[in-house]
Amino acid sequence: MEQKRELEIFLVATPGLEAPLHAEAVEKGFAGAKIGPGGITCKGDWPEVWRANLCLRGANKVLVRLGSFPAVHLAQLDKRARKFPWSDFLRPDIPVKVEATSRKSRIYHAGAARQRIETAITETLGAPISSDAGLRILLRIEKDICTFSVDTSGEPLHKRGHKPSVAKAPMRETMAAMFLRECGFDGSEPVLDPMCGSGTFVIEAAEIALGLNPGRSRDFAFQSLRGFDPNKWAEMRNADAQAEVDVIFIGSDRNAGAVEASVTNAERAGVAALTRFHHRSVSDIKPPPGPVGLVIVNPPYGARIGDEKRLRSLYGSLGKVLSSRFSGWRVGIVTSNPSLARATRLPLLPAGPVVDHGGTKIRLYRTDPLP
Repeated sequence: MEQKRELEIFLVATPGLEAPLHAEAVEKGFAGAKIGPGGITCKGDWPEVWRANLCLRGANKVLVRLGSFPAVHLAQLDKRARKFPWSDFLRPDIPVKVEATSRKSRIYHAGAARQRIETAITETLGAPISSDAGLRILLRIEKDICTFSVDTSGEPLHKRGHKPSVAKAPMRETMAAMFLRECGFDGSEPVLDPMCGSGTFVIEAAEIALGLNPGRSRDFAFQSLRGFDPNKWAEMRNADAQAEVDVIFIGSDRNAGAVEASVTNAERAGVAALTRFHHRSVSDIKPPPGPVGLVIVNPPYGARIGDEKRLRSLYGSLGKVLSSRFSGWRVGIVTSNPSLARATRLPLLPAGPVVDHGGTKIRLYRTDPLP
């Protein structure tokens, strides 16, 4: 796996958040970043793949395309898979898992295709196949073209590695970071989340302000690939330059357990000095002294019939408090229900794109600075 080879890198986006991920990839200097179906493609060598995993806040996974060839039946797939240079990427001592999909192709049986690839890898390279391996090889057959990729991330990238288990249906870190970006947050202003749950928005905001890499506390699948250089990686990982920050990031919640979880999570993320968490209801929030900033909140959406009336009054009181006390602040509200967003009576800008949050369709509703 020669390090200088230019690779096609694919950054998997949350559906609906491709644009902010593209903006982040461009800002962080990834070459040739372009929006495509399902994410962003860019180019680079293996150290760029490591860097993408380490520093991108909005990517769910970093995949690398290893190569492709045409095949119209299983025997042909078998023959070509045995000639594929697996030993350039994989190590014989590390187990792998193979996953296959097929669309509009004469090889239509993805399971049979997967078995051929597994056999080719075991018989030509000697690497064991295991359904719970941390290293995944992905085969996509589309219009008779077979393309191999490797998932270089392992665990999804929203698992930052410094957060214990969280509240139910929490906002994923990757999504929170992209919603902050969509609200124009760049780390230089305070952020307040009045329904902070396990503290995701507040902690992501503090990490962005400090310039901390999201992947600094965890391991990645690429560490098991051939040609991985642990010294170079350690150097990259330890080059975290912390910025001087003079703003504070605040979360509050009426659930005392959520506040405790947020405090613990902020400590583990190394941002306790910049964050404050309070046990209070929405009607008790006030802007902190100092500059204006961003209020961002992911209130409950209500799945059951009968929730809406209660939630309408919650959104209504949130809107009232923000209108009366937060002059000059911008607001971002993430919800699945446009009529709940409107119940805030805030001067909302046109809604952001529909984003898939574990099967629930949500959108970001923003305001300009409040009068």
